[in-house]
Amino acid sequence: MSEKQIETLTQLGRQAELPRSPAEALLERVSNPSPEMDYLIRFTCPEFTSLCPITGQPDFAHLVIDYVPDRHIIESKSLKLYLGSFRNHAAFHEACTNDIAKRLVLELQPKWLRIGGYWNPRGGMPIDVFYQTGAPPADVWIPDQDVPAYRGRG
Repeated sequence: MSEKQIETLTQLGRQAELPRSPAEALLERVSNPSPEMDYLIRFTCPEFTSLCPITGQPDFAHLVIDYVPDRHIIESKSLKLYLGSFRNHAAFHEACTNDIAKRLVLELQPKWLRIGGYWNPRGGMPIDVFYQTGAPPADVWIPDQDVPAYRGRG
């Protein structure tokens, strides 16, 4: 990453407040350091939280975001702050998972992206939400997300 790119980042290496909402969150990106090759980037967020839009109670999920970058990669601190901004955001599981996917596709325009939202039970039933942009590139190793199915107490 060049010094010019570092200078344009507003959150990395600085104190940054948690955004009040996903819409207010700033997702920052930098140039892909290896644009000549296809490779997978994975982010795992095992403690994702949002709010139920009906009851206002917290919902918890384990998110796994996989993508094959094109010209840009996401700056990880900005992603962490963006995901944290859902803490006080009221939306159904499906909306949270799909909104994250849409925002990342918009910001990055990756060659491929997939997200798995593995939500803890609400009303006694876990809800898992999955999205991907299409078929993955043929020559990229894409491991399983390996999030075990919900089993309850052992």
